[in-house]
Amino acid sequence: MGEVIVEQAQGDGGAEESRGPGQIRRRGFVKGAVGVAGFAATAAVLAACAENEVLPPDDSGAEPRTPTGAAGTLPSGPQINWDMATSWPESLVTLYGAAQFFADKVSELTGGAFKITPKPAGEPIGALEVLPAVRDLEVDMGHSAAYYHVDLSPVQQFGTTVPFGLTQRQQNAWLYQAGGLKMLNDFYANEHGIITFPAGNTGCQMGGWFTKEVETVADLAGLRMRIPGIAGQVLENLGGIQVALGAGEIHEAIHRGEIDSAEFVGPTDDLILGLDEFDGQLYYYHPGWWEPGTTLEVQIPLERWHELPPHYQSVVEIAAMAANIHTVAHYDYRNQTDLKHIQQFAIVREFSPELMRAFKAETENVLNGLALEDPQFREIFEPWRSFRDSISEWHGLAERSFLSQQSTIWI
Repeated sequence: MGEVIVEQAQGDGGAEESRGPGQIRRRGFVKGAVGVAGFAATAAVLAACAENEVLPPDDSGAEPRTPTGAAGTLPSGPQINWDMATSWPESLVTLYGAAQFFADKVSELTGGAFKITPKPAGEPIGALEVLPAVRDLEVDMGHSAAYYHVDLSPVQQFGTTVPFGLTQRQQNAWLYQAGGLKMLNDFYANEHGIITFPAGNTGCQMGGWFTKEVETVADLAGLRMRIPGIAGQVLENLGGIQVALGAGEIHEAIHRGEIDSAEFVGPTDDLILGLDEFDGQLYYYHPGWWEPGTTLEVQIPLERWHELPPHYQSVVEIAAMAANIHTVAHYDYRNQTDLKHIQQFAIVREFSPELMRAFKAETENVLNGLALEDPQFREIFEPWRSFRDSISEWHGLAERSFLSQQSTIWI
């Protein structure tokens, strides 16, 4: 677990107080303490960072140093060391890299005082067990995808991505501007006693690797596919079989013959994980209709969160936003190159109109059914759906027409 060392505060002659877990309401959620509404504290940290170079600790073992400048100094704070469980093997340089990037930024913005150490999946928390471990205070924090836990509540799907839902830009607009993050954090606080921040996005994903052509709904019968979240229910309703696996488990499942198809993210991650190692001719389908803009998130127990000084909380929020931007940029940079390699040995194919219509219709059936059955799901789904339909109309004007022209005329 994490180590918190409370040091003498600078400038006020007093000492900071550390509150133990017993003094904090597990299920409480302090409104206004987080989210983009916390601009005042965030702006103060950013202004200080902009005008003051943050120096790392030197080799003498002295405390982290923050030089003075025109705007003063960064707020002083306690030395904190946290471990962060992740759902990613270290080999996934973009996903695990998102967790590492976030941790590095937190350290940088606190002059080395707040240190977070990411742990690869399985060391010791399993890839699909991060959120329960964070909830149960088995680890200080996590970096994962919420939809791994739709078995706990279908609301979890909104924290990551919804089939036929929002693209990466649309997802960010919903989370940061349309109240999505507040709705999710109200749910997380009441349901799990945690708070989350978007800290990475994959962009629109590929539709996965298949050992046979899939052109009609009949082709899905008995298909065993590694696929997460609500999309697995859609697949099963159309005759397929959902197999839930963490990233590091997919390769072995392929070689043991336990699955016929698999998806993860896109060209770069799929090659790293060995998803191209099915026997025979491979078909690489697109689009990943179930993951149009997949958000990764930092997950923190509220007990740990409330132990942080306010300016550390702002740093966490800033670092998560930075990781959110950095991750999708890294994917866009890497995937284009790795796609060219895949095109040399696999048949890259678009899902047929028949399949896409079937996937879309069944997705709407599943979502509407969940909204009828689950009041918590319905409370978020209804405003989310209105936002989806509205922003899709807007993006359909400029964005879609531009990309259509770009792909048919300029390339």
